[in-house]
Amino acid sequence: MRIDVAVSGGEAELRSLRDWLSRDPGARRGAHVELVQAEPSPGQMGVVTDVLQLITDNAWSAASFALALSTWRQTRPHARRITVRRGDLTVSLDGGGDEELRRLLDVLEPPAAPEPPAPAPDPDREQDQDGRADGGEGR
Repeated sequence: MRIDVAVSGGEAELRSLRDWLSRDPGARRGAHVELVQAEPSPGQMGVVTDVLQLITDNAWSAASFALALSTWRQTRPHARRITVRRGDLTVSLDGGGDEELRRLLDVLEPPAAPEPPAPAPDPDREQDQDGRADGGEGR
């Protein structure tokens, strides 16, 4: 999964956040963090900004990342707007409140895979009292 993070305040703020995440064991577990140039949005004339790009794997912990992001933001001398994008989903953090963190987790957490349907019982197989298939032997 790829996640892009933009921060108001320019490249220095992104570098600060990248360094912060690289020192946070919970946030760095399962994610590779790199400073890259963002792709222009549809309709933009090639205006390119820097973003932090996180490439995550199965060990990804969205909650650890959200906590590290929130904690880093509190260390900044000026409030910074943080924009996080995963695919078509985007959330902007302005105040750092609980509601913003919930929206961030909604964007970061991949949707749960639907559970496979239970197999239908085979009407041709008889079952014993414990619900085990008899296989039709001994009839």
